[in-house]
Amino acid sequence: MAMNGYRNFSIMCSSLFILLCRTETALRYLCEKKQNMSESTQCPQCKSPYGYPTGTSMMCPECGHEWSADASAETVSAEEVTDSQLVKDANGNVLQDGDTVVLIKDLPVKGAPRPIKAGTKVKNIKLTSGDHNIDCKIDGFGAMALKSIYVRKG
Repeated sequence: MAMNGYRNFSIMCSSLFILLCRTETALRYLCEKKQNMSESTQCPQCKSPYGYPTGTSMMCPECGHEWSADASAETVSAEEVTDSQLVKDANGNVLQDGDTVVLIKDLPVKGAPRPIKAGTKVKNIKLTSGDHNIDCKIDGFGAMALKSIYVRKG
């Protein structure tokens, strides 16, 4: 019985040791390269400057992306960038900063006693990146982040 507990403790300690060694290697590398961070250490996915080598490749500690250290950054055409950054409403209309939109569905708000009703007009939106790609202020609710799939251009 005591031996089984010791084995589990031993496994946990060895796992922790491996994690600490990996973290120590990453921190040591970051401290050495702090003065001259180059483009090769920048994560191509999230643009984090804290990439570190894992032997044959580079690893990003923030998003977990792994890439080849030898590969140059892939260039993305301007059309692909604009297509990925376009924000469209539920009907497919392109939204811009400062637009007025109307909610097409009742949206429950955590911590609020009632949902935001469909048909609520939201003025002067600001587009952001991410899942909730509209920042705005809604009367009676305050500052909110909305998904563009729940609005239409108004």
